[in-house]
Amino acid sequence: MVAVEARGLGLRTRRGWVFRGVDLAIRAGEVHAIVGPPGSGRTSLLLALADRFPITEGEVRHHAPAALGQVAGVHEPDPELTVAEHITERLLLLGRRVVPAASATAARGRPRFGILPWRRRTGQRDAVMAAIESAGLGAENLLDPARRGRDLTPVQRQVLGLTLAALSGPGLILADDVDAGTSSTERALLWTILDRVASQGIAVVVTTREVEPPSTPIIHRLGEPPADPAGQASAEEETAAEQAPAEQAPAEQAPAEQAPAEQAPAEEETAEQAPAEEETAEQAPAEEETAEQAPAEEETAEQAAAGTVPTHHAEVTR
Repeated sequence: MVAVEARGLGLRTRRGWVFRGVDLAIRAGEVHAIVGPPGSGRTSLLLALADRFPITEGEVRHHAPAALGQVAGVHEPDPELTVAEHITERLLLLGRRVVPAASATAARGRPRFGILPWRRRTGQRDAVMAAIESAGLGAENLLDPARRGRDLTPVQRQVLGLTLAALSGPGLILADDVDAGTSSTERALLWTILDRVASQGIAVVVTTREVEPPSTPIIHRLGEPPADPAGQASAEEETAAEQAPAEQAPAEQAPAEQAPAEQAPAEEETAEQAPAEEETAEQAPAEEETAEQAPAEEETAEQAAAGTVPTHHAEVTR
């Protein structure tokens, strides 16, 4: 018998799709594990299967009553209550009473004042342990009725949650993060307890980061949330719009490529200046000759100073 089924289940938030297109059919006596990293939506999916979380699309159909086990922040032990008080409270909510053996004897006609306080406490403890045993988990030795919720270890919190859920006689039990804060030995023990619950004809759904062998649940793996098609289309349009100016940039650079053509007249002017440079080159020898004559003139000046320069006397005609 199918305990719960989901068709096209999807949850969307402002940040996008948490999960989408989830199809599940969980039958009585099966153990299912929703596996995924933190943030993959496994807890949201678990609560949606329990009708404790709204969904965006799809539907969930229950064919058996569901009960929650340990779900941090949603359904967890009261830190101030003892294990015995949790069990007693749950039985009272179910219309059942935990009657200690001594109190039952007094109710049949014996005087209550004959019941010693320690016997009442012992009878209460025995009654609580009997209730825990009736859950069929086979984990009575893990729970101390006198221990408060704040003092429970992670594995004890899970066992107490499963026990409280099983007391209501559901067809489906759901628990979150069964591997959180546990050792490999404790995880192996928890999977054994989950198998015992399923052996009673109860469908079991849990979330975990990974499943270690030899555990063999039916695994539903959640990865990265699927992308929003509409959002993806918008992103592609924005990318195309951003790339368009970059593609137009070469066209804008075309005038710069035409700049060499504008520089052509300047090159022509340089060509016109070439003859002038050649003329200057031709004048260079003349300047060199002038430079060669300069020493001769200097020598003449030196001779004039020494009085050795020949003097030409004009003949006087009388």
